[in-house]
Amino acid sequence: MKTVYVGMSGDLIHPGHINIINHARQYGEIIVGLVTDKGVATFKRLPAMPFEQRKIVLENIKGVKEVVAQETPDYIANIEKYRPDYVVHGDDWKTTQPVIRGKVVEKLKEWGGKVIDVPYTKGISSTNFHHYLRKAGTTSEIRIERLRRLLEAKDVVRFLEAHNGLSALIVENTNVKINFKVEEFDGVWISSLTNSIAKGLPNIGFATGVEVLHQVLEATTKPIIVDGRNGGFPDNFRFTVRTLERLGVSAIVVSDKIDLEEDREDYLPETEIRQESIEKFSKKISLGKQAQVTGDFMIFAKIESLVTKLGMDDALTRAEAYIKAGADGIMINSNAEEPVEILDFCNRYSQLRNKVPLILSPSAYGQITEVELAKAGANIVVYEDNLLRSAYPSMVKIAESILLNKGSYEANKLCAPMNEILPIVSNQGK
Repeated sequence: MKTVYVGMSGDLIHPGHINIINHARQYGEIIVGLVTDKGVATFKRLPAMPFEQRKIVLENIKGVKEVVAQETPDYIANIEKYRPDYVVHGDDWKTTQPVIRGKVVEKLKEWGGKVIDVPYTKGISSTNFHHYLRKAGTTSEIRIERLRRLLEAKDVVRFLEAHNGLSALIVENTNVKINFKVEEFDGVWISSLTNSIAKGLPNIGFATGVEVLHQVLEATTKPIIVDGRNGGFPDNFRFTVRTLERLGVSAIVVSDKIDLEEDREDYLPETEIRQESIEKFSKKISLGKQAQVTGDFMIFAKIESLVTKLGMDDALTRAEAYIKAGADGIMINSNAEEPVEILDFCNRYSQLRNKVPLILSPSAYGQITEVELAKAGANIVVYEDNLLRSAYPSMVKIAESILLNKGSYEANKLCAPMNEILPIVSNQGK
């Protein structure tokens, strides 16, 4: 019996997949090379089902003899290992993955193997299925665990801030295609700073984030990280953890800075920025971890030592202490315009024995790319306020144009047509 290799991500099994498997059965015993979560994440969104669940589904399809892990979109390692007589694939890869197909053809020639291209099943699209899933929504359990899956599958996880439902829809739906790879945001960042500013209020804890959180939960199926300032009193923090976990938020970031009213510094120059003692802040983290119900919710500790000028050694000491207290991740803050001290921290942090995921926000040192930050050791990159800051100058420009021209004709040219925005909102949940 000859061997047939079929590679697929197998996220949402549809008639197109069954058609390929049925074709493959005609040529011999089928080995399905199932691309792992990490492999899939290198070229498109994380699969809806984790690898083990996808594997179970495929193992129970008639004609499939064995399902093996394919670590990358490149077939070569598995083809060399299993030396199949045939590789069967939909003919769409002639245009979507021409380089990979070419390598497979050349490799099979070494032992007389052959590529069989099955005509693409029209009207079937995994992308469309994912679109329907997004419109159907998600559950708190699925959303909350997705961040941990992303951290396991991707070199760097990308979060963008949202301050209302519309900005959350932008995070949910925006993507670009670069060299056959789809790039998109992995999740939503919610902070008291952008929430307060969007409401026209100073960031002094007056504006509640509950309304914004519910708007974001309705608008997106992606994981959510909430910036929880300093978490409040330890007893209050326990209830905050429970509430966010129940709603399906994946993680909360709590800062060890006592005075968090950063936007008040201009008119309160005497305010001394101070950090909580290591002991007190570690206890807060421990209480939060004890309060959570599931093992999927995450608490990230934000260290302010580089901002308060206590220095690198203090930052690393705190990182070790917070990890010992149960922190699931460390976020290091820096307001330096050059990434020198951040890269120094990354280098020294990487040498810690029990390190956890590292979160960076390049708001101040934006000249460095997330690819470079990932190489330095970052696991999550957060763009904390870009959507809000981009909206402000645009709105000011429109307002000035109306005043200058005594009308909106010129301003309309700078605005998106309403029929471009309405479908994004109107199609939610349909």
